[in-house]
Amino acid sequence: MIFTDTHTHLYSEAFEEDQDAMMQRALNKGVERFFVPAIDSTYTQSMLDLKSKYPKQVHLMCGLHPTHVKENYKEELAHVKQMLIKEDYVAIGEIGMDLYWDKSFKSQQQEAFHTQIKWSIERELPIAIHCREAFDEVFEVLEDYKNTSLHGIFHCFTGDLEQAKRAVDLNMKLGIGGVVTFKNGKIDQFLEQIPLSEIVLETDAPYLAPVPYRGKRNESSYLIEVAQKLATVYNKDIKEIADITTLNSREVFGI
Repeated sequence: MIFTDTHTHLYSEAFEEDQDAMMQRALNKGVERFFVPAIDSTYTQSMLDLKSKYPKQVHLMCGLHPTHVKENYKEELAHVKQMLIKEDYVAIGEIGMDLYWDKSFKSQQQEAFHTQIKWSIERELPIAIHCREAFDEVFEVLEDYKNTSLHGIFHCFTGDLEQAKRAVDLNMKLGIGGVVTFKNGKIDQFLEQIPLSEIVLETDAPYLAPVPYRGKRNESSYLIEVAQKLATVYNKDIKEIADITTLNSREVFGI
């Protein structure tokens, strides 16, 4: 039984003190595949260091996170382009739009999103989408690529049923994490209407820890709580959840 965490920031400062122990806890629980999204250039070296320590388990993405699209976004995009040429990445992410914290760089976020999607298509790589308070804007961008090879994961999906169906129609798997265990998370109320073949597991560690760890630092070993919740939602045993979601992750990343 192999679990796949399709979105986890293992290089985060939150794990500076116990990164190896945290990784071992996850491996002990059967979480053996870790897909690690980028934020900006300041984290590149720590991501590469992580990959060198866990070459078989850790798979890196490259990209500029929408909340880090600032005045220097063109320099950051140039760094992403350089790294895509220089290193072996399995996806472009996390990319997208975030209008929760700051709307002043909306047009720049859109430009960065378009640019990185085009790179993903050129390189035949999947994308990992970040979307917060920006479903309409993200879908508007994605529609421009509807008839292309674009595919990937709608990370930390928190939308409604219609938005879930729309994401799937746009060739995106839904990344389901700790939110599905929250009482006010709502997605557990309709998720069984989305085929399990369209679902992948994630933690977004160190953020969004599932119940019963909500409010604490999240880590990849807690993926089991997400899987157990999905087992209840889909009326499957947890091994089947592990098998199907890992198979789905292989379909996305080709690994």
